[in-house]
Amino acid sequence: MKTIMCFGTFDILHLGHIHYLEQARKYGDRLVVVIARDKTKQKQKKKTIFNEQERRDLVEQLRIVDEAVLGYPDNHLKVILEKRPDVICLGYDHPITEKDLKQKLQVLGLSTQVIRAKALKSEKYKGGKVKKNLLGEI
Repeated sequence: MKTIMCFGTFDILHLGHIHYLEQARKYGDRLVVVIARDKTKQKQKKKTIFNEQERRDLVEQLRIVDEAVLGYPDNHLKVILEKRPDVICLGYDHPITEKDLKQKLQVLGLSTQVIRAKALKSEKYKGGKVKKNLLGEI
């Protein structure tokens, strides 16, 4: 069984998120989604509407997702070591490069494949833009 891992905040679930998860799922049999912690979002000065547990619970209800877990705010690689995915699928806008992540994984003794998902209408389906639309801040 091949495990794929995705990462995200998933604050307001939208079609861009579903598109990302569907792309990832094509690479294996089991999809594990890592939810960003509230502490991490606070460090990034990004506000969330839902707390980490609510976001995890919501994502875990998606049929395409086999497991949703909270990440570790002080060691983002720890969850990768615990779950040992065969493939990591980064979102199109994830700040780390595939090359940098592969190097970090190799140092940890992992040979995980790293891929990057393509955006679905990023001008429309981007978390910040969706929130602005919902909150009438356009």
